[in-house]
Amino acid sequence: MLHLAAIPLKMRQLTNMPRSGTHTLEVAAPPVIVRQRLGKLCVAIRGETPAELFQRTAGLSVDSRFVEFRLDSLVKPAAALPALKAFMGSHRDFTAIATCRRKQLGGGFTGALSSELEILTKAAEAGCQIVDLEVESAEEMKPAQMARFRAALRAVGTLLLVSFHDFTRTKGLEQVAKRIEVFEPDFVKVVSTARSLTDNLAVLRLIEDHSLSSHVVGIAMGEEGLLSRVLGPRAGAAFTFASPDDGTETAPGQVTVRTLLDLYRLDQLDQATRLFGVAGNPIGHSLSPLMHNTAFRREGVNAVMLPLKVKSLDDMLNVMRELPLGGVAVTMPLKEEVLPHLANMDPLTARIGACNTLRTGADGKLYGFNTDVAGVVRPMERRMKLRGARIAVIGAGGAARAAVFGLVEQGAEVFVVNRTHEKAVSLARKAKAKSLKQDQLAKQKFDALINTTPCGMAGIKQALPIKENELNANLVFDMVYNPLDTPLLRLAHKRGLTIISGMEMFVQQGARQFEIWTGKPAPEAEMMRVVELALKRKA
Repeated sequence: MLHLAAIPLKMRQLTNMPRSGTHTLEVAAPPVIVRQRLGKLCVAIRGETPAELFQRTAGLSVDSRFVEFRLDSLVKPAAALPALKAFMGSHRDFTAIATCRRKQLGGGFTGALSSELEILTKAAEAGCQIVDLEVESAEEMKPAQMARFRAALRAVGTLLLVSFHDFTRTKGLEQVAKRIEVFEPDFVKVVSTARSLTDNLAVLRLIEDHSLSSHVVGIAMGEEGLLSRVLGPRAGAAFTFASPDDGTETAPGQVTVRTLLDLYRLDQLDQATRLFGVAGNPIGHSLSPLMHNTAFRREGVNAVMLPLKVKSLDDMLNVMRELPLGGVAVTMPLKEEVLPHLANMDPLTARIGACNTLRTGADGKLYGFNTDVAGVVRPMERRMKLRGARIAVIGAGGAARAAVFGLVEQGAEVFVVNRTHEKAVSLARKAKAKSLKQDQLAKQKFDALINTTPCGMAGIKQALPIKENELNANLVFDMVYNPLDTPLLRLAHKRGLTIISGMEMFVQQGARQFEIWTGKPAPEAEMMRVVELALKRKA
């Protein structure tokens, strides 16, 4: 298990930084850094022209004054140095890293090593308080060349960050850190590429192991590496990186400043922060982190939910155990795969054969719940009496199972309708419901009709599973929540029927998860508000 609690969160002032090795290199700290400590978040800025580069920098909010200038993104980096000096001279509240990574090392600079060193030296003279030099460049330099470079940095009080980037995998991080520490830099930066969630553990462990002896930055690139970006500072990293806006990323998997600060509350995470996740593949579109992190903040719960791009159940379980995670919301096919790994489960999970909510007990074991049922039942029981109600459920997949089992449990008379009638019969038999052929739907009268198919979802071009003449119910419930106003709901509204959107189901199942994880009533109204706002923005 990662021992994150053992890592001190307060950084020592950069004027008194211990470094690995047998002796310490004295570095004069620049005035800006003497007055302030570095923040937890460095905003990486790229641009093809100096104007673009500094326009993006000037537009940053007041809490984003620690930046990395990716000079290698410029067409002519050397030509931008006068503008850099002017910017730093007029923005003395900024702390800046200068990077000019060569193309063969993953950057955009096509010049030679000597040109890179000249640009970094002049960037330091222009006011950048830190320069980033790749470990491969440091190893390529002759001792005299390195001595001159270090002397030039010392002359203006600029600190040295030595970095390594692996754009293919996460392996041998400890050996890489030792390669870097040979040069006794002020910062050790090791960046790998996550191919699994477990790769984050290797990065966080590296941070833990080195944060007491050096200022270390560790990141796993890629969507799977988000955990390292958010939790790195919590583990003892000097800082992490973000982009100013969507579409301006300087590395795969990099997220925006606002995402890290507003959604994941990076600057508030500490060792007492409980960690939760929502697991699936794909998972980047999920609104669960927004909904739950809003609820945590609203109720004063020190917790954060992160999206987990999962490629295998074992990968997820390993991360749950090692971080550890207090709970995880899971999507298909994990809802079924996880069942053998549960120490216990609620009765509905056992009956349905699907678990969408995991909670880690005090004993370290996993306990399973199905809150999808609450997502169906709670909105409906607020509008009608379920016992004895005739309800048609369209579809026979995972979402349909939760609806059918849950409504039968409430005493409703449930009819399963599916294009493949055999699947409807199978589900109805297991749930003690009834099945109905598609062509019989229009001849029946129901109290409620529920669509559990993805028809109508954004990006799905399938025709609706029911025709207008088959809307023979007082209430229509569409589990699709993106878009908010689905074709089925528009049709039902046109006919004056009561409607329930999939957003309400999503929020209600999430509210039940919140209650399971925290033991507190969920702030349903606030959860509904932020989800609705997010969906409207997507529309």
